[in-house]
Amino acid sequence: MPQNENVFFSATARAAAWRRRALSRLVHRGRSWVREAGAVTAQRPGPYRFRALGPGTRLAFPQGTVFGEHWISLGEHCMIGEQVTLTVGLLPADPAEVDYGPRPIVSIGDGVVIGRDSHVVALAPIVIADKVFCAPNVYVTSTNHAYHDPDRPVGEQWPSAEPVEIGYGSWLGVNSVVLPGTRIGRGVVVAAGSVVRGEVPDHCVVAGAPAKVVRRWDPVDGWQPPLTAPAPAPLPEDLTPRQLLDLLDVNELGQRART
Repeated sequence: MPQNENVFFSATARAAAWRRRALSRLVHRGRSWVREAGAVTAQRPGPYRFRALGPGTRLAFPQGTVFGEHWISLGEHCMIGEQVTLTVGLLPADPAEVDYGPRPIVSIGDGVVIGRDSHVVALAPIVIADKVFCAPNVYVTSTNHAYHDPDRPVGEQWPSAEPVEIGYGSWLGVNSVVLPGTRIGRGVVVAAGSVVRGEVPDHCVVAGAPAKVVRRWDPVDGWQPPLTAPAPAPLPEDLTPRQLLDLLDVNELGQRART
């Protein structure tokens, strides 16, 4: 043993390091438990009373702002990320005091994925069809501020509202915005950071602010302009839901590493 080594200090440091590791493991286990217990599902809806909440659908904890859920319908096997806002109306209100009618205002189909920190904000109907995938920080709204009166603050003017529809199998890239009155067709790719307004045809790619069509699918010639990247390998047909979740986690970690 070196003559200058402080045996008491060394033992104390090792004990302190062990306590820090044990505390770290405890904190992470507790966090995992809280995330699991706080997730919203059909079996465990928590404080929310959605118009419909299909089997296999999960709202990750912590949830974002959620109100007006009596007029929100979620299909089966949807994955709603952390801090996703889902609202109908301008402010939280008792359903006995505010009535938006017998039908859902926000209708989310089966197999929809909405990435973390996204927003779906509605006064007029919003329809998101089956198997629409939304990256993080996507904003979809059927209501917008009005500024018709130049003598009044914009935030005090009654907003305008128009229905929104997003077609089957579309993909909305990170930080994209879908404005009131938009109808997005089937199989559309909305590039990251795009601002979409108006009619978007089936099977195309839109990009920019305002978004414009930059690529289309032709039944004879395929994608025009042609794709330059090779086609990715298809997902295995026997892929389980657990493996799909793991795959999404890996992609999310890679995205975080790149940013």
